[in-house]
Amino acid sequence: MPEVKLRINRYDPALDGELTGGRRSDRWEEFAVPYEGTITVLEALFSIQEHVDGSLAFRYCCRASICGSCAMYIDGRYRLACQTNATHFNGRTITVAPMPHMPLVKDLVVDMTSFFAKYEYIKPWLMRASQNPEKEIPQSPKDRRKLDMPIDCILCGACYSSCPSVWYEDDYLGPAALLKAYRFEVDSRDEARKERLPRFDNERGVYRCHTITNCSEACPKELNPTEGIQWLKRAAVRRRILGRWK
Repeated sequence: MPEVKLRINRYDPALDGELTGGRRSDRWEEFAVPYEGTITVLEALFSIQEHVDGSLAFRYCCRASICGSCAMYIDGRYRLACQTNATHFNGRTITVAPMPHMPLVKDLVVDMTSFFAKYEYIKPWLMRASQNPEKEIPQSPKDRRKLDMPIDCILCGACYSSCPSVWYEDDYLGPAALLKAYRFEVDSRDEARKERLPRFDNERGVYRCHTITNCSEACPKELNPTEGIQWLKRAAVRRRILGRWK
């Protein structure tokens, strides 16, 4: 029976002590997982947890690459473990590590508290005042197409982890939160532009982005947060200087 070999970055605060500044543990362990047919990295992690080491910690949920829970740093790239076919690595050892530059909880689990706090800060929901919220709000196909890119964000945190501005600026909202702000700013049904503007039109928001595009390269859904952030910058200038809100 063929085997897939994983080299996993391990961390247990009870054994390894506390890590600060988003540092990664220096402890690695190797496992060989037998399989039939094909196997994803997530399935290999399940096999290790169930048959070899029950203490292995990792996140998962949908197993269908739509929830973002199993985002990890696999073989030198940000990937979703459930989407990564381990048999495509042609028998070589696959390194599996938690997303870097984020506080470690245990093994492959990182602390997403700050990530989601910044996401909630930009009020990522549809806000209206002019119509009955119980009635359907029509939207043209042209307006709907503006949402095609940002609406596919699954909040995996890969873009946030990859952003140098996030590494060195604790207050920076980050590409995921700003992409969600863009998603609602271009939504023809939303009416909270004046309310949401101060949340991203500042040094904590869009002006901290230096267009390095790490976020776009890291995104497992092939989205472009950089594009959305640049749109928000232009919109902020139009609104503040020219008074144009559309």
